[in-house]
Amino acid sequence: MTVLLAPREPAESTAFFRFQVQKSPDPRDVYQRGLAFLQSDYFQQPETFSGRVTAVLPAGSPLAAALIADGVCALEFDQFRQFYRLPCGVHDLADGDTARAATIWHNRLFNPALPDDIHVLSFQPDWAAAEARPGPPAIPP
Repeated sequence: MTVLLAPREPAESTAFFRFQVQKSPDPRDVYQRGLAFLQSDYFQQPETFSGRVTAVLPAGSPLAAALIADGVCALEFDQFRQFYRLPCGVHDLADGDTARAATIWHNRLFNPALPDDIHVLSFQPDWAAAEARPGPPAIPP
């Protein structure tokens, strides 16, 4: 499952993503413009992100149903020699939620055929219970 960092105020990026997707019928052009935007300074201001992540799952997805029913999960990320485990609260974002729209239009940069009838899940990490292996280096006294 691919997760996205959710911006605190997604209106500007959502408008850009929507415009790019609707502007061009060429998926490659949309992809390249979206990627250029994301590679610029989009991720360089950590304070502009909410601390939660979102993900898209198909309508009728058993995984989405289970996550919504449980209301909690642990997201695990493992790459190279770094591992993270984030306990999270989970909920399904409703139509009209700005984070839902931001997630859908962000994903349409890479999949313009993404339907409207999907689940957009929000994961709110419990940062105090998060784990990292190896952990951060000790700060010298």
